[in-house]
Amino acid sequence: MKITQLAPIGAMTAIAATLGLTGTPANATEGYFAPGYSPNQRAVAGAGVANPSDAMSATINPAGAARVGRQMQMGLEFFSPNRGYDATGTGFVPPGSVTSGEKLFPVPNFAYNMPLDNGAVLNFSVYGNGGMNTTYPAGLPGCGSVFCGGPAGVDLAQLFLSATYANTAGNMSYGIAPTLVAQRFSATGLGAFVGSSVDGSALTNNGNDWSFGYGLRAGVQFELSETLRFGLAGQTKMYMSEFDKYAGLFADGGDFDVPASITAGFAWDARPDLTLMLDYKRIFYSGVGAVGNATDAGLFGAPGGAGFGWDDVNVIKIGGEWRASDTMTWRAGYGYSSNPVGPEDVTINILAPGIVKHHFSFGGSRRLNDRDSLDFAVIYVPENTVSGPEVTPGGVTPGSNIDLRMNQFSVSVGWTRQF
Repeated sequence: MKITQLAPIGAMTAIAATLGLTGTPANATEGYFAPGYSPNQRAVAGAGVANPSDAMSATINPAGAARVGRQMQMGLEFFSPNRGYDATGTGFVPPGSVTSGEKLFPVPNFAYNMPLDNGAVLNFSVYGNGGMNTTYPAGLPGCGSVFCGGPAGVDLAQLFLSATYANTAGNMSYGIAPTLVAQRFSATGLGAFVGSSVDGSALTNNGNDWSFGYGLRAGVQFELSETLRFGLAGQTKMYMSEFDKYAGLFADGGDFDVPASITAGFAWDARPDLTLMLDYKRIFYSGVGAVGNATDAGLFGAPGGAGFGWDDVNVIKIGGEWRASDTMTWRAGYGYSSNPVGPEDVTINILAPGIVKHHFSFGGSRRLNDRDSLDFAVIYVPENTVSGPEVTPGGVTPGSNIDLRMNQFSVSVGWTRQF
């Protein structure tokens, strides 16, 4: 193998280090899963399980790597979420309109697709899977801060590194991607919940903690005709080590696995220059106790104990790609995600308001020369709200109401090189 073929892997290492430092907090379009991992994917709302378009396609469907060729793709998203709440009749939660700070996050990605002499393909991808981040200050009305324990919030950042093996067999492509995961978490301002935890010393204000684990992604793609393709991809639960510093917060002693998911969809070449995509995705948040257990399931940190009450999420994605000329491709998409948070869980989910539903996207690629393209995408997610009563460690506050709210905007740029 030539040294020039290995050079992009060094770049991948640098991107991994950057991701490890910056994380990808608050990317909550599909609960806390990202809608896409490259500008091209984001431009079509994350659709494309049956339509590989770049080296990052392996992150949606590992089978897609078999159809891309030798390519390197890197990008950077500037992600801006606006999250907070409006409360009346509350005391444990400060009344009025409160918005979380820190509203701009850089989210890099990198992938390198490398065909082998035997016709198979290796793909190396580094990406973030979203996360959740909130920072609420002190000095608020009522008891002075959210949950009456000083500045409050959580920060979850996740880094995925996948090595994909993909190949073709007739009209079928297939791929398998062993995946390593690192995640970082911290929580502050939750002292009022000490009495609701099995270990109050491992509940809050313990700084950053790290968790590491692994899982498997796999997928297939079928060429049903010259113009119609079907794709199916799945991700196992990513089995993670425990957050020991927060064993009194997360159910089962700090366990915080990454949920399993499955995606299926079609891509149709409606014209030689136009491809339409339709994907369905389900994310199994209920399979991770820390996230999916009911908020009244018991003490925080206990076996089968309290979680954030998230339901499984269903996502529908529609995308279109128009190859307007030899140098310009335009993309657009729409995604709908069901809301994982119910009215009874609004109070605790002030920390993790992954409640948005509608997702509008637009972007394209400009070919600069025979090898290089400039990619871009814009995403707008309008505000969604979920309303419910204030729930304190002592019970429901009569006459109270909390409107949890969130909207998002992001701009992505990227560079794709063909070899």
